[in-house]
Amino acid sequence: MSVLARAVREVEAALRGGRVTPATRTKFQAVALLLRDERARVRADASSSDAHRAEQLKRLDGVATILAKTAVRDAGLLALLAEDAVVSDEARSLKRDVLRTAGIEPAVDELPPVEPPAPAPKNRVVPQSVVSRQLANPFLAPDASAVRPTTRPRTRLATWELIGPLLSSFERAGSTGAACMSLPAPTSRYTPRDLKLMPHQAELVAAAARGHRTFLLADEPGLGKTAQALLAAEAANAYPLLVVVPNVVKTNWAREAGMWTPHRSTTVIHGNGDTIDGFADIVVVNYEVLDRHVGWLADFGLRGMIVDEAHFIKNKTSQRSRHVLELSERIRSFTARPLLMALTGTPLINDIEDFRAIWQFLGWIDERKPLAELMSALDETGLTPADPGFYTAARQRVVDLGIVRRRKVDVAADIPARRIADLPVELDGPAGRSIRAAERELAHRMVLRYEEALAARSGAIEGPDDGIDHDLVRQVARWEQKDAANSKTGENVFSMMRRIGQAKSRLAADYAAQLARSAGKVVFFAKHVDVMDAAEEMFAEQGVRFASIRGDQTSSARQRNIDAFTNDPGVAIAVCSLTAAGVGLNLQVASDLVLAELSWTAAEQTQAIDRSHRIGQSQPVTAWRIIAAQTIDARIAELIDSKAGLAAQALDGSEEEVGSSADVQHEALVTLLTQALSMVPAHSAG
Repeated sequence: MSVLARAVREVEAALRGGRVTPATRTKFQAVALLLRDERARVRADASSSDAHRAEQLKRLDGVATILAKTAVRDAGLLALLAEDAVVSDEARSLKRDVLRTAGIEPAVDELPPVEPPAPAPKNRVVPQSVVSRQLANPFLAPDASAVRPTTRPRTRLATWELIGPLLSSFERAGSTGAACMSLPAPTSRYTPRDLKLMPHQAELVAAAARGHRTFLLADEPGLGKTAQALLAAEAANAYPLLVVVPNVVKTNWAREAGMWTPHRSTTVIHGNGDTIDGFADIVVVNYEVLDRHVGWLADFGLRGMIVDEAHFIKNKTSQRSRHVLELSERIRSFTARPLLMALTGTPLINDIEDFRAIWQFLGWIDERKPLAELMSALDETGLTPADPGFYTAARQRVVDLGIVRRRKVDVAADIPARRIADLPVELDGPAGRSIRAAERELAHRMVLRYEEALAARSGAIEGPDDGIDHDLVRQVARWEQKDAANSKTGENVFSMMRRIGQAKSRLAADYAAQLARSAGKVVFFAKHVDVMDAAEEMFAEQGVRFASIRGDQTSSARQRNIDAFTNDPGVAIAVCSLTAAGVGLNLQVASDLVLAELSWTAAEQTQAIDRSHRIGQSQPVTAWRIIAAQTIDARIAELIDSKAGLAAQALDGSEEEVGSSADVQHEALVTLLTQALSMVPAHSAG
């Protein structure tokens, strides 16, 4: 009776505070159902005396009267008192919770039906390498020695609807408080000797080293979330570690893992996983193929899980969201204090409802209520959602669980004013295979030309130890370069770079769209019109508004597009020609650029970056350079950097032209031919 009376007072207080929310409506219906059931129980209780039964019914009538007077304020609430009113699943669930709070176990017919386990999807696979690992470790048992409780303690907040108020606490906060937990002093203990973390990165690693295990890392793009996550896993010894990422950054995660944790083995899942290493410490998988591998990953003994671009799981009904939540719940069920990290650059105040799934992944809440750790923290405040100070206190309790949000402007002293960040991508499918075949064909043609020139020589010439005449290699490269400049047909270095740009276009556009959603306005640079066309087509498909700045536009049309990008908040991306828009533009409204195609010189690249990095720019500028891994594209990127003297991908601000485009083209061909010759039987001069 006391629990019922308190619940009615909570409903009354909530309605007095303002409009009828869905949470209040749910609580009202649950209390009405309980009153109805309790009245029927008291009347049917033959073991009670008439006097006691009358007293109980009188008290119930008093509580029901308060509830009825409350319902008069809203016609929708009155409708819920009807005998034929539809009872929501949420109301049934809350009713069961109230009964348990009162120490009464719900009747069997009150419990939710137990659904049979769904059959495993037909497309699930178990790679042979994983089978080998399982056979090699038949006694590998889960670490369940100190698993954190995930059930809710019975507290005074047990009957309150709390998820809505928790989310609302972030919306109400506005700009009054930073959404960042208190972080300890930086540590460099886990950083490889030849690398250096920025101070803000090292602070998060220090938190993991001190035992913190759940993080919503929401730093703006360009602040090094990948390195922070990998070294946090190292500090927590969270291996095996699963990393779930969008396809466009899968290769980059493998590269970064090799850089920041070189002593840990990393494997990347492609397709059915035929090429993965089942004994690896770090497993990288993209959302698109996760469904095939959920089965064996759930039994892999994972001690950590990182979800990159975590806003991808905001729709909890989607397949990828269900799989991510399934895996995190499985990890928490058998791993003592696992490391769980959700990475996103999306501002926390935007679409706050989207964070339900992320909080659930981290183990802070379940479908209906906060879990043990958060519930205890909220209980310690001594407040309820009816108290004015609840929202500020509740927001801080959620932040303390592991929300970390830094902006570029907040850590500007840590990072260069402008820098290049390479993002390697894998060219899969027919386009990728065709490009790699064309590259082999070009290399083979140069090898034949080299061998013919070598055979035509008269007299023996002593060759170097590696059996390759490097002077002749450079000469053959010059011949090929000259032929490419004069030829309109056939495969050459120029046509290959164009094909690579076409193959990268949609991947680069996808990444630009992600940046725009996370960080605001983005400038997208490409060399060729067809690459720009493909990117704009993808932006249109995704509903991202863009402005197009091209060389064939009239001056008035060009200015209209520039004005749209700089002045209209809804125009997220400027699609620019690298040659036509590389000079004479002021685009400092954006601090993020995507270079979808490589320039032939560092100067052209720098000019493009300077469209944003100029007077009036208040934030550090990051240029995201999309590189086709394992192709001539990657070699050209290295050559451009070496010619310009770029160190660790950080621009030094020099405007000096170092080397020409012809130099880079020539060196790329020299490298391609040299590598091809090293793969065939040794050559001898003469």
